[in-house]
Amino acid sequence: MKAGGAKAEEGGAGGQAESITQLTRRIKVLLEGGLEPCWVRGEVSNLRIQASGHIYFSLKDPGAQISAVMFRGDALRLPMRLREGMQVVAFGQLSLYEPRGQYQLVVRVVAEDGVGRLQREFEELKRRLTAEGLFEASRKRALPAMPERVGFITSPTGAAVRDFMRILERRGWRGRAVVLPCKVQGEGSALEIAAMLTWAGQLVLSPSGEPALRNDAMERLFFDLLVVGRGGGSMEDLNAFNEEPLVRAVAASEVPVISAVGHETDVTLSDFAADLRAETPSGAAELVSSGFVAAGERCERLASHLNKEVFQGMLHLKRHLEPLRGRLRLLAPSAKIERGWQRMDDLEARLGAAMVRGMQAQSRQVAELRTRFKRATPETRIQADSQRLLSLWKRLQAASPQSVLNRGFVIVRDDKGRPVERGVLLEGGQEVSAQFADCSVVLKVRE
Repeated sequence: MKAGGAKAEEGGAGGQAESITQLTRRIKVLLEGGLEPCWVRGEVSNLRIQASGHIYFSLKDPGAQISAVMFRGDALRLPMRLREGMQVVAFGQLSLYEPRGQYQLVVRVVAEDGVGRLQREFEELKRRLTAEGLFEASRKRALPAMPERVGFITSPTGAAVRDFMRILERRGWRGRAVVLPCKVQGEGSALEIAAMLTWAGQLVLSPSGEPALRNDAMERLFFDLLVVGRGGGSMEDLNAFNEEPLVRAVAASEVPVISAVGHETDVTLSDFAADLRAETPSGAAELVSSGFVAAGERCERLASHLNKEVFQGMLHLKRHLEPLRGRLRLLAPSAKIERGWQRMDDLEARLGAAMVRGMQAQSRQVAELRTRFKRATPETRIQADSQRLLSLWKRLQAASPQSVLNRGFVIVRDDKGRPVERGVLLEGGQEVSAQFADCSVVLKVRE
């Protein structure tokens, strides 16, 4: 009984077993879905840079190590060259490499450990401000669909402002963009950006359409949208956008704010405080102009549809008006007069044709009577009879024996003067006469 039971249990377990691939995929889902991207600190070891540009290495500390990979796109943005034994801080997402069943850190950003202090300060301030609710989604405002006036708080000499303006121009944006200059890195830059942000939020739209300082809370703000940002850089370069005064100024702005700091992988606390984060300043320009582009495309579609509807409507009206125009022409007095004149011309032509046909018929009848009369006169009859007699005489001459002899024939006659029609009727020694055209000859039949 025990053996049978053990066998049944073993069979049952086999029926529920999953493949290694299924198990590995389930682990991958749990691992990658359950752990957020994070920063880790460690020493670089087992460094291997492939010809493809991908970098494989391990991160270790005295207690453990983890495999890591940095793919070519992220590796190209490295501000330094990785070395064996280098102390670094890396940001990435845990993943499972299924063929070997090995978990690894897919690294997006690497910085030397000299920025570890900044990272710790970043995480501490993020936790504190998150606890205050400063980054809550409920605090964020929807951006205006088609902002007319946009302020870009950035360095006026950086590539970011050139890219921003170029994108707006290329996409045909028709609003007004104002560059609000300030430092974007270095000592005091965070306070300068915050001050510019606060000042921009106090500007209102004057009757002349220019900015003015607010006197009344009910006045309309000058800027519809503010963009705070700069191009990419190291964590130290971007640290101004992680400082508390600036983060609070972004969150407190009365004007909706887009944060556009660095590249896609760069994350700052200003991004969390802003109403919307753009991956780059160029991306912010696309967000600013997207409503205009969509409206322009919609206007083009509507214009095309309207043109089509107007054209179809005109065709319909034309088809409807043509019969009415025809009936109006028929009912008009001038049309009736014209038709009367035309009928008179037609009757006149028909009358003239009838008269001509009658005269022609009378002429033919007179000619026929004249011909018959000429044939009935004695002179005409005598002449006709003479012609007939002459014709008969000519026919008689042509059929006479002499005319036959004149054509080379000979008439043979027997001794009684009768024409011999066949030679078999003649006998040997019989005399016959042969009449030629000019004479007669007596011949004797030998045989």
